[in-house]
Amino acid sequence: MKDVIINTIDSHADELTDLAAKIWNHPEMGWKETKAVEWTAQVLRDNGFETEVGAYDMPTCIRAVYGSGHPVVGFCAEYDCLPGLSQQLCSYQNPVVEGGDGHGCGHNLLGVGCLGACIALKEAMIRDNLPGTVVFYGCPAEEQLLGKGLMAKQGAFYECDFTIAWHPASSSHDTVGSHTGVEGLKVEFHGRTAHAAGAPYMGRSALDALQLMNIGVEFLREHVTDDVRMHYTITDGGLAPNIVPDYAAARYFIRALSRKATVDAYERVCRCAEGAATMTDTKAVITRLGGLYPTLQNHVIAEAIQEARAEVPLNTYTEEELKFADEINQKSPSYVPGKTLPLDYEDQTLRTDPVFGSTDYGDVEYICPGFQVNECTASSLSAGHSWMMTASSGHSIGMKGMLRAAKVMALGTYKLMKDPSRIEAAKEEFRTSLNGETYVCPIDDSIPWPYQ
Repeated sequence: MKDVIINTIDSHADELTDLAAKIWNHPEMGWKETKAVEWTAQVLRDNGFETEVGAYDMPTCIRAVYGSGHPVVGFCAEYDCLPGLSQQLCSYQNPVVEGGDGHGCGHNLLGVGCLGACIALKEAMIRDNLPGTVVFYGCPAEEQLLGKGLMAKQGAFYECDFTIAWHPASSSHDTVGSHTGVEGLKVEFHGRTAHAAGAPYMGRSALDALQLMNIGVEFLREHVTDDVRMHYTITDGGLAPNIVPDYAAARYFIRALSRKATVDAYERVCRCAEGAATMTDTKAVITRLGGLYPTLQNHVIAEAIQEARAEVPLNTYTEEELKFADEINQKSPSYVPGKTLPLDYEDQTLRTDPVFGSTDYGDVEYICPGFQVNECTASSLSAGHSWMMTASSGHSIGMKGMLRAAKVMALGTYKLMKDPSRIEAAKEEFRTSLNGETYVCPIDDSIPWPYQ
């Protein structure tokens, strides 16, 4: 069945790469992915999937289904972009639109790779008369923290026996280590204006409060576990230096490798804000922006994926592609002439190390067993959320990686569906890993509806 899966994806390669290129050329931010959804849904319909756009009452969400009965496998696709990462298809930083949006995380590839895996898996199921259901979830706004959590709140993913996801990367590696969970907050301080030179004592500086909060967080770093990450940006610091600012604001992301540690650090950061307001006689308004769970990578599913990696041939690359990748790498301070690989595409052994980035796929992995694959789609020194990743994601380098990821996911999933005992083993591991913990959707009623 390996050859059926590989040949099916190869036969759809033009269709899939054309779709990925269209999404790359028309980047859309989270909650606004209307073109990507329209184009993706049409390809799903053309390939025999019963497709719903606007699933779970979310206008840019897709639920597409083939088959019936168990096992039910879900593929978690994404297609949103990032701000400020517009980039032309060249090996140096050159935006299409200055300050414009771009696919600096490769989500133009991510969703289409899942689509390719679904098409191939469907064909394998038909050839083998294999029972089960394939569900393609088009998930909006991964970069906004809320997409899959909001889908889960609306009932998504609970139908699945297991799920699969993947992410474009600068190397082909998988890990059973966790990605960090996240809590986001916006802090606004309200004070009182005054002339900063003539009568500063009449004012109550909101900026002073914000700076004191940030200093408090810096001191807090010593007193949290090593996995905690706290980072922020000041979004408003006042209007003029000779006016005591009556308003200042910042946005924070708090991360840790467990949900408990994430929430604990979040609450302590909130107390830093409250303390800073007390010290400066100002008022702090804290708005929770939502959160997501750390990932819970399933070892049983990982084993099936690693078997598939060993059977799916590695990509080959042209001299032009290697030259393009090397030219991108030369823009990195980590580049070592003659030693840095243009592309780090050979499969690596399964890792156990944690990942300090985050993904809302973690919410899905606390609902049912799941695993996220990483496949090389970019030059070896391309950083995530960079123009380098945008350039690679629109290039044939990215397209080749996407197609191989689809093959690996489809073949690994087929191996699991073919052997129900492996799915049961994945479920048992899932139950053991939870250790009695129950998923509680972090998108509560305080989070406003994101579609405007």
